[in-house]
Amino acid sequence: MSAVNALRLPPLPSVRDLVRLYKLRAIKQLSQNFLLDERITDKIVKCAGNIRNQYICEVGPGPGSITRSILKRQPKKLIVVEKDPRFLPTLELLQEASSPHTDFIIEIGDIRSYNFVVGFEKVYKHDWLELPPPIHLIGNLPFNVSTNLIIRWLSSISEKKSAWLYGRTPLTLTFQKEVGERIIASDSDKQRCRLSVMCQLWCDVEYKFTIPGKAFVPKPDVDVAVVTFVPKRYPFVNLPFKLVEKVLRNIFNMRQKYALRGGETLFPEKLREQLGTQLFVLADVDYETRPFQITNEEFSRLCYAYDTLCKEYPEIVNFDFRSTKCTDDVL
Repeated sequence: MSAVNALRLPPLPSVRDLVRLYKLRAIKQLSQNFLLDERITDKIVKCAGNIRNQYICEVGPGPGSITRSILKRQPKKLIVVEKDPRFLPTLELLQEASSPHTDFIIEIGDIRSYNFVVGFEKVYKHDWLELPPPIHLIGNLPFNVSTNLIIRWLSSISEKKSAWLYGRTPLTLTFQKEVGERIIASDSDKQRCRLSVMCQLWCDVEYKFTIPGKAFVPKPDVDVAVVTFVPKRYPFVNLPFKLVEKVLRNIFNMRQKYALRGGETLFPEKLREQLGTQLFVLADVDYETRPFQITNEEFSRLCYAYDTLCKEYPEIVNFDFRSTKCTDDVL
């Protein structure tokens, strides 16, 4: 059968009908919510830009609503990674229907252990300073893993590995609206937090639009944000991810107090008063500023200052304030 004839096949049942046919119910423990409005799924995929003939990985496709919108744009290869095997029949219908024009791969498993290097092995590696490679990650993420996932991926972006071995692979993802607002929060915005800075140190982030909760089945208690990430050619900081995360975590640990208070917890008690102040002096940052008021550039300088102090005082490298007290603020 030719590709032309295949594209003339009768339309598939709607996703809503397939959900009923296979008696698919969202599992609350997996934070599952089905998005069945094709206009909205088309809008999400449009945020990813021109994906024709590109390599796409969709995270958590569920019954395949966004998957259909992706396939309409005819990517060269689409990998869907779904943890719940109940959705396999609906995804296989899409796989069969799209076979003439898209290499459709279904992976049943956890996206956190998926090997992007294998999935994108045929993609030509782009220099980091070039335009992004023909790869895009798209996903309506379950709320219970979304923050964990983006932190993992930021770590990979910082190390230029996994999906970012091929260059500055962009992402189009959904989050709870409140989390989306935190991701883009600028300095002095009271929603600004550790997650805001971590995303913005390595990526250009953009809040694209809000999906009302009523568009999902079942309806969640919150609205949903669509956010795009494009790794920066020149990130604000070029230091080990764990070091940067540690500095941000400690400083935001006391987000309503002067930044010095959180900064001091990077150091053992006997060195705390001396090195806490020295950290901010080296970074040329006002230690009486509150954490959410510190700019990305200033946080970058604080990370480099901490790295300098670690080299001068090796005993502080493995010091962890959380081992004795854990009052970590929300991401």
